[in-house]
Amino acid sequence: MIAGISFKSSPTKAQKIVIGQWLGCARFIWNAKCDEDTYLSQFARRYLPIGTYPPINQTFSQYKSEELSPWLSDCPSQILRNSAVNWHKTYQNFLKGRCNKPRRKKKSDRASIYLTRELFQFETCADGNIRLFIGSKRNNIGYLAIKFHGPFQKPNSLTISRKNGKYRFSFCYDDGINSDGLCSAQEHLDHLKTLEKEDLEKFTIGIDRGVVRPVQAGSKVFDFSKEQKRKKQGKEKYIKRMQKRLSKQKKHSQRRKRTKEKLSKSYEKIANIRKDFCHKTSRAIVDDENVKVIILESLKTSNMTKKPKAKIDEKTGRWQKNNRRAKASLNRSILDKGWHQLEAFLKYKSYWAGKALFKVPAFYTSQECADCGHTHPNNRKSQELFVCDCCGYSGNADHNAAEVIKKRAINLILDSGTELSESGELLGKGRGAERKTRGAIANRAHGKEASKKKERALVA
Repeated sequence: MIAGISFKSSPTKAQKIVIGQWLGCARFIWNAKCDEDTYLSQFARRYLPIGTYPPINQTFSQYKSEELSPWLSDCPSQILRNSAVNWHKTYQNFLKGRCNKPRRKKKSDRASIYLTRELFQFETCADGNIRLFIGSKRNNIGYLAIKFHGPFQKPNSLTISRKNGKYRFSFCYDDGINSDGLCSAQEHLDHLKTLEKEDLEKFTIGIDRGVVRPVQAGSKVFDFSKEQKRKKQGKEKYIKRMQKRLSKQKKHSQRRKRTKEKLSKSYEKIANIRKDFCHKTSRAIVDDENVKVIILESLKTSNMTKKPKAKIDEKTGRWQKNNRRAKASLNRSILDKGWHQLEAFLKYKSYWAGKALFKVPAFYTSQECADCGHTHPNNRKSQELFVCDCCGYSGNADHNAAEVIKKRAINLILDSGTELSESGELLGKGRGAERKTRGAIANRAHGKEASKKKERALVA
């Protein structure tokens, strides 16, 4: 299997200067390719026949000039070539619909360069330690000080990255583990369709991701530790203080630059705390011996964290209140929990462990009763309390949602018409799925009529 690994490096001052120059040259080639594509596209749109597009290539020699760009001669040509090749690959992925169009890169402290086998060499010393030589014979920075914390195979390429003044180098390699015995999601689904409902209920777990309870996995709750919460709150207060200081400082000054560095380091520490929580939580869920099938909601975080639209009163023409502050606070809370990162960690860890991971539609999971299936907004009495209007079932709302997710997934797995999407979501298209959808709609309609009767009785 292909595995990735990252090591921390400590270059000298002279090495940092050279690496910074290489990063700038790679960024220059990338931006030049973006500007060239923009100019040729506009020229073709204005002066050429309809349907004519500029050629897309990975040439870069036209940007090397002794008069206009003499600094490019000080950088190894392989780095310039790799930057142009990466731009070309990104543009090809854009044409296939996999990503956005490549855009210009700003000069910042966060950058990276891609090195192929001509620009690095691993050497084993007499004492058994490994040294890394960066550069070619004529243009190099010597040996890079790196602390290797684990075994690995020598790669064909690697990436040197810089972020917040820290340098790391990472690469992928073949770890020698045979992945032929591991099953894909479709193979897991085909096998689970042959089982009984009682068997699926034993080793299936539904996971509800929330704000107050970040992860509700069945009856277990995973939350940040007290130490993590304390450190996060301290960093958030520090960020507010630095933001006030930044607003009063002069642009492009050295003090403002130092303040921005402090802010970026604080944001990085908060991100590390979030990443640590997602790693530990995903590991605890996957290592559970009683769990073989993991079910998540198909959440669209980008839609959930959109800004509220401005509202204008048609009569007075004035702006109405749209609860912008409350929505902004909710958006921060949602993004702070790392829902997508947890999903990504669960996906690859469950694959290595030979366990299945699926997603189900997230509509009405917080309003549906796990006991009787009755769906209505009045069931969710508060953020924490769930009380069914139909059967009287009561409990924690997040725990109820986790059980609904599990129940919904089992019904979809046993349905003969269920298909698996590219994102791993279970989509019901058979008769059972249609019957369930109509039943859910009927439950919602019945709940609305019942609530109307209650309101009329109260008014009377």
